Amino acid sequence: MNEAQGASLAKDAWIRLRSNRMALASLIILAIIVSFSFIGPILCEYQYDEQNLDEQFMGPNKQHWFGTDSLGRDLFARTSYGGRISLAVGFLATTVSLLIGVSYGMVAGYAGGKTDAILMRIVDILYSLPFTIFVILLMVLFGRNFLLLFLAIGAVEWLTMARITRAQTLNLKRAEFIEAARALGFSHSRILFHHILPNLLGPIIVYATLTVPAVMLLEAGLSFLGLGVQAPMASWGSLIKEGAEKMDVAPWLIIFPGIFFCLSLFCLNFIGDGLRDALDPKSSKD
Repeated sequence: MNEAQGASLAKDAWIRLRSNRMALASLIILAIIVSFSFIGPILCEYQYDEQNLDEQFMGPNKQHWFGTDSLGRDLFARTSYGGRISLAVGFLATTVSLLIGVSYGMVAGYAGGKTDAILMRIVDILYSLPFTIFVILLMVLFGRNFLLLFLAIGAVEWLTMARITRAQTLNLKRAEFIEAARALGFSHSRILFHHILPNLLGPIIVYATLTVPAVMLLEAGLSFLGLGVQAPMASWGSLIKEGAEKMDVAPWLIIFPGIFFCLSLFCLNFIGDGLRDALDPKSSKD
């Protein structure tokens, strides 16, 4: 009975999401962008770090579809490769932030009392710290490598998720089915992960889709400060930074990565709005 109800709820959510034309179009466009990021380097005959000083600042042409940069590197290859980095940072750092935030918020909300008060005061203190400076501090202390970028950004993006999860858990732990689980002698871990967590999936999924663009923007900001991915690797943020420096000489250096970056952010935000309305129909009526 529960499985049928769960399938029905998922089906209803999908039907509502499909009826949202903007969210559906965003899903299709985002799928195209992801495909471009992972298939593009295979289709291109040039490597993202392949230099040819005889072809500096070439505009878009049949040989180099997006043109070349100051070192003669093919911008199509670098833009598609940069998409891999930006999307990977966005999704993996969001996963790290969700793992920390959901676990932290569930424990705080379920425990209540002094434990909840102490844990949430820690969150308040961390909220008072400037996020970007905190990330910079982590990277200065532990080094600037690619994997650390995921962890550093994820380590500062979990606070809002912790608050959302805590608020939802406080409401759920007073529900009748949780009281029944306690009466049956279920362990706290079973109640948390088998009864409370499944009821948090809606807000978690929605917040995740809204966190990915926020993380990508943070990575782009770090790239402008010289703390993003290191050369010869590239992300959309680092490519936009390079393009901004050469905008008067080669405007295509900022136009192409900027288009893909902006489209990805727009799509993720529209998908997040669509999922919010699909998983919580009341929100669309407010």
